[in-house]
Amino acid sequence: MSKSAASFIAKSTIKAPDKEHRRKINFNIGKYNATVPLGKAQFSNLMQAREQAKNIKWSAIEHLDKHLEHFEQQITRRGAKVLWASDAEEALNYVGKICKEKNCKSVVKSKSMVTEEIHLNHYLEQQGIESVETDLGEYIQQLDGEAPYHIVTPAMHKNKEDVAKLFADKLGTPRDLTPKELTLVAREKLRDKYIKAEVGVTGANFIIADIGGVAVTENEGNARLSCAFPKTHIVIVGIEKVLPAMTDLSLFWPLLSTYGTGQKVTVYNSIITGPKQPNETDGPEEMYVILLDNGRTNLLKNPKTRESLYCIRCGACLNACPIYKNIGGHSYDATYSGPIGSVITPHLSGMQEFKHLSNASSLCGNCTEVCPMRINIHEILLENRHEAVETGLGSISERLAWKVWRMASMHRLIMNSGNGQIKNWMVNRTFTAWTAQRSELNFSQKTFNELWKERTDKRG
Repeated sequence: MSKSAASFIAKSTIKAPDKEHRRKINFNIGKYNATVPLGKAQFSNLMQAREQAKNIKWSAIEHLDKHLEHFEQQITRRGAKVLWASDAEEALNYVGKICKEKNCKSVVKSKSMVTEEIHLNHYLEQQGIESVETDLGEYIQQLDGEAPYHIVTPAMHKNKEDVAKLFADKLGTPRDLTPKELTLVAREKLRDKYIKAEVGVTGANFIIADIGGVAVTENEGNARLSCAFPKTHIVIVGIEKVLPAMTDLSLFWPLLSTYGTGQKVTVYNSIITGPKQPNETDGPEEMYVILLDNGRTNLLKNPKTRESLYCIRCGACLNACPIYKNIGGHSYDATYSGPIGSVITPHLSGMQEFKHLSNASSLCGNCTEVCPMRINIHEILLENRHEAVETGLGSISERLAWKVWRMASMHRLIMNSGNGQIKNWMVNRTFTAWTAQRSELNFSQKTFNELWKERTDKRG
């Protein structure tokens, strides 16, 4: 068993029976479930919109090399610099080099899962550079020393009392502040950071090939401030985020906001096409775009897992998943949690270390049902399991168990023997993981085959 698998089992075992955790998550996801149908109402034919979006992403991923090269050509014409990073280490080295050239002492960072993926904050801290999360949810998590809990809602597992206590402990505020007052405290703390930071870092929801633009959607305006106030703007984005044309945003922005938060469209939607131009007064003096692979081409090369690159990070599959809602985001020990995280993490971070995530699923298919891009998530989870077995990553006990099961299933006499007591003992005493959280199984004294044979013999 890998270290990550052992940690997953330990954390999920603790979190699953935690009723207070379940209450908070059900409350917050309940709010989501109430608003998403309102957002969906803006589409006259929602299924057609989802199919169209999937077809656009299919084209984008199938011609990924051409779209990325075109994006680079277009954005460099306006003065931005494009850097290609094969892995997290290379991306971090780029950031470190840029910060060193700018004599950077502090960085402001908007919400970005890809920067969590490469552990940017930890790297900058090692370099003696202060990195401040400016998204309110991310800021709360950073204060608490925790990773994001959810792709869209980083502090979903905290209620307002938890946040008020955290602010009181870390910032010295009164413990009875309202959510509005807590937000004002965060705003006051962060505004000064924007002004002093030498570098601003953002991610990107999409990169637009035909115009060479970076599209960012948000509800707080922190991304705009992060890229506009500092003199240097660094974008770190996965190569799969490409869209062929700017006109595609008229479909993708509403889909992302509807399935992410239930809004028709988010509050702030920006397209950044380069640094400040000679005739412009606002914006950074320099802009860098780091295009990150970091295992994405592992997904790309397999036709069966390739469609996971269509993901727009809306978080809908997490909110629908019965496993996620019981064990929470931190149990996964990965940047991307829930169903889509279980699909992509083994390919981004190593199948041997994270193959267990593909088994952390009921295969109910609810994730596939709610995905706006219609990604067959539950089928790719099965493909991951198949790949793990085919590459010899299954444990000896697992292989032996399936071998015994196959042998028994192929021989009717074995299947009919040991009914009742022997089968009960085998499952309830040998497979103790099953009965640890469940009542004992009680097998029938006769198999269906035996009952049917008796029935036909009597008719005889």
